[in-house]
Amino acid sequence: MATEEPRYESLLQDGEFSLRLYAPRVVAETEVAGTLEEASSTGFRRIAGYIFGRNHSRSGQASERIAMTAPVTVEAQPQKIAMTAPVSVEQVEGRWRIEFVMPARYTLATLPLPEDASVTLREVPAQKIAVIRFSGLVGAAKMREQTARLRAWMVQRGLAATAAPQLARYNPPWTLPFLRRNEILIPCQ
Repeated sequence: MATEEPRYESLLQDGEFSLRLYAPRVVAETEVAGTLEEASSTGFRRIAGYIFGRNHSRSGQASERIAMTAPVTVEAQPQKIAMTAPVSVEQVEGRWRIEFVMPARYTLATLPLPEDASVTLREVPAQKIAVIRFSGLVGAAKMREQTARLRAWMVQRGLAATAAPQLARYNPPWTLPFLRRNEILIPCQ
């Protein structure tokens, strides 16, 4: 079974560069200090904990009544959420925001609540995003290099950034570097 990815419409394809219109989506995210590598590892573990069951349902209150006089106790049960791709990393005011896109079948109102207070849920509106796709291992230097290439392409196309760039990683860590799919995503207008 393929890993679910965020829905988008391709507006322009130009070799390794593209312009996409992403549909609205819900993300689970956390902010972490440190280097890109440290933050990626810590942030991944936090959000993975959330999707693998460190959460509780929204309806998991102490009890509720059904059929006038029959009390039914409802316990908050953890819920596993399917893994999606990519895992995205964005630098925000000296910290790193790591996020997973939640499966499309969920809304902000239907997702279970995180047990870890450092994990939050957020709705992202539809947005136009400029993208460069590349392979290999990605550290801070490669992220800067690919971001500079994407920004230069955006200038050629008359596109203006509306938010910070994100590094999107699509593969598990055991994937051979030359087979890895990475992207830099820059929201734009």
